[in-house]
Amino acid sequence: MTNFITEKILHFFVYDQQNPLVLTQIDFWIFYTVVYGLFTVFYKQYNKRNLFLFLVSLFYYYKVNNLFFLLLIFSITSDYFVARKMDVTKEEWKRKLMLLYSVIMNLGLLSYFKYAYFFTDSYNTIFHTDNKVFNYFAHWSNSTIGTHFSVDNIIFPVGISFYTFQILSYTIDVYKRKIKPLNDFVAFGFYASFFPQVLIGPIVKARDFIPQLYKPFNLNGYQFGLAMFMILNGLIKKLVVGDYIAVNFIDRVYANPLLFSGVENVLSVIAYSMYVYLDFSGYTDVAIGIAQLLGFKLTTNFNSPYKAKNVGEFWKRWHISLSSWLQEYLYIPLGGNRKGTIASYIIIAILTIFLALLLKSNVILWIVGSAAFVLAIISLVSPPVKNWLNTNINLMITMLLGGLWHGATLNFIIWGGLNGLGLMVSKLWRKISPYEKIKSWPVHAWKVFNTFMFITFTRIYFRAEDMNQAKEVMDKISSDTNWTILPIVLDNFKEVFLLLLLAFIVHWLPTSVKWEYKKYFIKSPVWLKVTFVLLTFMMIYRTMTSEMKAFIYFQF
Repeated sequence: MTNFITEKILHFFVYDQQNPLVLTQIDFWIFYTVVYGLFTVFYKQYNKRNLFLFLVSLFYYYKVNNLFFLLLIFSITSDYFVARKMDVTKEEWKRKLMLLYSVIMNLGLLSYFKYAYFFTDSYNTIFHTDNKVFNYFAHWSNSTIGTHFSVDNIIFPVGISFYTFQILSYTIDVYKRKIKPLNDFVAFGFYASFFPQVLIGPIVKARDFIPQLYKPFNLNGYQFGLAMFMILNGLIKKLVVGDYIAVNFIDRVYANPLLFSGVENVLSVIAYSMYVYLDFSGYTDVAIGIAQLLGFKLTTNFNSPYKAKNVGEFWKRWHISLSSWLQEYLYIPLGGNRKGTIASYIIIAILTIFLALLLKSNVILWIVGSAAFVLAIISLVSPPVKNWLNTNINLMITMLLGGLWHGATLNFIIWGGLNGLGLMVSKLWRKISPYEKIKSWPVHAWKVFNTFMFITFTRIYFRAEDMNQAKEVMDKISSDTNWTILPIVLDNFKEVFLLLLLAFIVHWLPTSVKWEYKKYFIKSPVWLKVTFVLLTFMMIYRTMTSEMKAFIYFQF
């Protein structure tokens, strides 16, 4: 028995590909319980606390990503010293070179893991070669450490997109002299790798998080109750509702859309919109709760996005940390809604070439080039067109790059482009709409419904594995939607649709009502909180399936 326990403990410190240490696994909660117990030893001295949590975060990242934690350490070390050097350098051109190094290094690593297959395929297409991807990191590890990783495929490190953006925000803010660089490597490393949110956010800006590193630990009864509520709420969203809907309905339909009716395809698209919210916001709820118990406040990432009355409002409520990052570090530097800059047009050209390579066709170059030429001529003689172009070009660029950030496929570019188009049309419509200032609830409901259905439609391209699958869904919806069979469909999947209906009802509850039951939980006695915890885990056990799904944003 003793040997068995010892073996299990030793195994816990070794990377296990089959059992990554993620929030949905019981091993994570054992890990967190041990971490929290040790945390009580260090929490009063912030230097020791920060060092402890930094080491814990590196270990956690190792347990999820194996030796990719070395890549995280490299990014932390590089930007720590770049930021410090940048701060004391007086010559502006040198500071710009250092910033450029940071941007190229960070985005270069991200692009290597995210777009290596695309670039290799494009190179082969242009030069008629037959090159294969080569994993240089695996080769280095094999030759240096003696590992046996395959060099023929590239594994995407979970969390690299999120910690890259987080580190870049720090370096850019130091360059702009909005913040002073840290002289404490441990503190910066902790900021960049904090384990509750390092994998899929929320993305936390340095100016919001770093001041917390030097404050005494504080956790009152209200904060503890709110943290527990967030954790339980997030687990219910993900495991009780989201995964059940996905496994028992959405995945079945998307696996072969042509086998299902148009009605089932429509309902699967609607269900997916709710599922992706439950999955992503569920993770961030848990992350925020875990961080709160350790004395740190993370950024709010979702604010009932399906209450939005237009597409612009939706993107202010959805994945708020990424939306605000793109706005501050991409949209505004490009000129915002004032004008298109040289950088704007360079990015448009790069995106056009990217799309042409993706489609393996030069036709797109001629189409976009001709359209750009015509728009340029018209804008010279028409101030309204010129103003429209200046106002919207950076908006479209931001959404297209947002789509490309999710993956180098035509699906994601179309998804980003549709949302960019939706934002442009929404802005125009709000100026001329006769209903914009009407406050009656039917008008409000109609706006919310239209916004939700537009966002849901764009997600056909987000969810589909390729354009062929997206086309199958669209074809089935447009040609085989017989609503008379709706009662039969609802009856066949009644548990799924009851959970889906409950999710929409809770989502659309007024904020004041939600705060009432939050406050009830927060103020409830300990025995009642324990009862809620037990009931939650009973629900999770009751609804959990053997096909438990990974978080959607792990792939991004």
